[in-house]
Amino acid sequence: MANRFAIILAAGQGTRMKSKLYKVLHAVCGKPMVEHVVDQVEAAGIEKVVTIVGHGADTVKGCLGNRSEYVLQAQQLGTGHAVLQAQAVLENEEGTTLVICGDTPLLTAETLESLLQYHEEKKAKATILTAHAADPNGYGRIIRNASDNVEKIVEQKDASPEEVLVQEINTGTYAFDNKFLFAALQSVGNNNAQGEYYLPDVIEILKNQGEIVTAYQMSDMGEALGVNDRVALAEASVYMKRRINEKHMRNGVTLIDPDNTYIESDVIIGSDTVIEPNVFLKGKTIIGEDCFIGSGSELSNTTIGDRVQIRSSNLEDSVMESDSNIGPFSHLRPNSHIGKRVHIGNFVEVKNAVLNEDTKVGHLTYVGDADLGKNINVGCGTVFVNYDGKHKHRSSIGDNTFIGCNVNIVAPVNVEANTFLAAGSTITKDVPEGAMGIARSRQENKPGYWEKLPPAKK
Repeated sequence: MANRFAIILAAGQGTRMKSKLYKVLHAVCGKPMVEHVVDQVEAAGIEKVVTIVGHGADTVKGCLGNRSEYVLQAQQLGTGHAVLQAQAVLENEEGTTLVICGDTPLLTAETLESLLQYHEEKKAKATILTAHAADPNGYGRIIRNASDNVEKIVEQKDASPEEVLVQEINTGTYAFDNKFLFAALQSVGNNNAQGEYYLPDVIEILKNQGEIVTAYQMSDMGEALGVNDRVALAEASVYMKRRINEKHMRNGVTLIDPDNTYIESDVIIGSDTVIEPNVFLKGKTIIGEDCFIGSGSELSNTTIGDRVQIRSSNLEDSVMESDSNIGPFSHLRPNSHIGKRVHIGNFVEVKNAVLNEDTKVGHLTYVGDADLGKNINVGCGTVFVNYDGKHKHRSSIGDNTFIGCNVNIVAPVNVEANTFLAAGSTITKDVPEGAMGIARSRQENKPGYWEKLPPAKK
C-alpha cells in the first residue's frame, strides 16, 4: 500500500454561516465539523494530516491539537491555492494524497478508504469522489470516456444539453498521486471571474498530459453534504443523528423514539439499555448494559454502570456505579461519584461529592463537597452547608449514619460511623462514633395564646 497523506481545507471563514465562530468549528452532534473529518481521515489509515488554516487559525489548531500539521493560507485565493500551501510539507513525498474539505463532516472512513484503494488499484494520478444525484442541479457533472475514466468535469453553466442530464456529480473530495498533484498545481491559473486558483483545474491539466483520471462513485450521496450555512448545518446534524442512533440500535440498544433521541458521536451505550424520547447524551458519556434513561434526562461526560435507572435528571462529569438510581428531577454536578445501589430521589443536587454503596438520599437535599460512607440515610431537606462566603469546605459522614429531616451540616464537619443526627439540627461540630448529634432549641408551648390574637379582618 502506498504512503497516504491528507490535506484538509479549513481556511475559510464561512460568511454564509453569519457567525462569529469559524465555519469548520460549528458542531454536528456535539463535535466540530473539522474534528469529524480528522476522525474519519485517521480511521482510513492516513499517516500524515496537513490542515490548511486561515480565519481562526489558532482556534482550529486548539481544536485539533497535535493530530495535524498546519499551514497558513493568509489570503483565500481558491481551493487550488489552498492546497498549494502544503507544498513545503508534502511535495517530496511519494504516495497518495487525499484532499478533503473541513466542512464535510458526514464522510465516513469506509468511503474514504474505498476511494483511496480504488485510486491505487487503477494506478491513477487523480481520482474524484463522485455521487449519483437524483437532482444534480448546481453540481459539476462527471463526464466519462469509453474506458470509463474521467474525460472532464463540466460545470452546469458550461454543460451541453446532453451533459446537463448526467447525474454523476463531483463531491469536491479527491485522491491524487502526491508528486503529480504539486507539479500540476504549478500550472493552475486564475483566469476567471473571481481571480482564484481552482483545484478541479488539476484534473484537466493531468488529462492533457495523458494521465489516468478516474472517478469512484460513493453509495450514499448524503455523506457528501458540504455545510455552508445554518440550514445545511441542521441537515448534517439530522443525518448524523440518524446514523448514530441506527448504530446503537443495531448494537442492541432500544430507542423508543429515535427521531427524538439525541446522542453525540463519542457516546458508548451497552446492550439492552432502554432510552426514552427527549434524552440528550453528550460528550464522552459511557452507559452500561440493562440501563433505563427516562425522558427529559441529559447526560454529559458521565460514566454509568450496569442496571442504572435515570429518570428525568441532569448528570454532568460524574459517575454512577451499577444498580444505582436517580430522579426524577435531580442533578449531579461535576465530580460526583455515586456508588453501587445508591438511591437518589427527586429534587436532589449533588456536587463534588462521593456517596458510597447502599446510601439513600430520598428528596429535596443538597450534598456538596462531602464524602458519605456506606448505608447512610439522608433525610428530606438536608443541606450540606459547604460555603462560608469565601471558601468551600468539605464534610465527611461515616457508615450507617442516620440523618434526620431538615439537618444542616455546616462544613467542615466529621461525623463518625454509626451515628444519629436528629431532625432539625444544625451540626457545626464533629460527632463521635455511636453518638447522637442534636442542635436545636427546646420547644416551649405558650398556653392561651390563641385568645390573645386580634380578631381577623373580614
